[in-house]
Amino acid sequence: MFVGIDVAKQELVVAVRPSGDQWTVANTPAGLGALVTRVQALAPRSVVLEATGGYERACAAALATAGVPVAVVNPRQVRDFAKATGQRAKTDRLDAAVLALFAERVSPAIRALPDEAQADLAALLLRRRQLTEMLVAEKNRVGLARAAIRRSLHKHIAYLERELHIADSDLGEAIEASPLWRVQDDLLQSVPGIGPVTAQTLLAELPELGQLSRRAIAALVGVAPIAHDSGAMRGKRAIAGGRAAVRTVLYMATLVATRCNPVIRTHYHHLLAVGKAKKVALVACMRKLLTMLNAMLRDQRRWSPPLTPTRT
Repeated sequence: MFVGIDVAKQELVVAVRPSGDQWTVANTPAGLGALVTRVQALAPRSVVLEATGGYERACAAALATAGVPVAVVNPRQVRDFAKATGQRAKTDRLDAAVLALFAERVSPAIRALPDEAQADLAALLLRRRQLTEMLVAEKNRVGLARAAIRRSLHKHIAYLERELHIADSDLGEAIEASPLWRVQDDLLQSVPGIGPVTAQTLLAELPELGQLSRRAIAALVGVAPIAHDSGAMRGKRAIAGGRAAVRTVLYMATLVATRCNPVIRTHYHHLLAVGKAKKVALVACMRKLLTMLNAMLRDQRRWSPPLTPTRT
């Protein structure tokens, strides 16, 4: 059996393959209890839900706690799958059926969900990102603001800066509260170019780091080159998809690493010397830095640069 669950704020629509059964339950504690009981009785090979901005967490956690194999997948991947099967219409019942078919045909990887502490870290990180975006927006308004509102802007900027400082402190405390995270954070920050924000983002947004192969982790983040070839046409390779928040901090970390990290700096200048465009070279260095971090967490070893940096 394969189960697809379309998640909304108020209700959950469930579809089962190959039986074709469908039913709806309320997205409430009582509804989740009934859902878990019924799904457990089916003994499904996998249950697939889309990431819907947080509404899926309670359902996924309830099923996972009950020992049901759950995969939370990217909505765009499921929508592309639906289009490939000719399913253009979109309703809750149709979406649940597509998710069940996706579970059957694609068999997405079943990974452990983040625990409560890791979910808290992700929430803190999101709040920090929100504060940073608001702070940048307010600072941009100051230059064009009339005198009548400039005082208000400066007061709000001071408030946001205080809140950002508090958010940074909370993030640090969350890291220190977990012995495992403290070790992982120390390993990551031992690499030249990796600072506290990058390390915290990787811990919260990329729990698979250190558990996947170098190709798999690069594809997951979205820094693996994608081919665009057809027949005699040979297109340029490009990156797409992946986890945007991780890619953003990795980009900034790589910019720093091209100056202060001997391995990344050597690799970057080698690529430029053989004629690669700067942006292409930088993305290649992002991929190399991510691969290095993945190997370090896998082997639980700190940064140790080679005596003669290589270009592998």
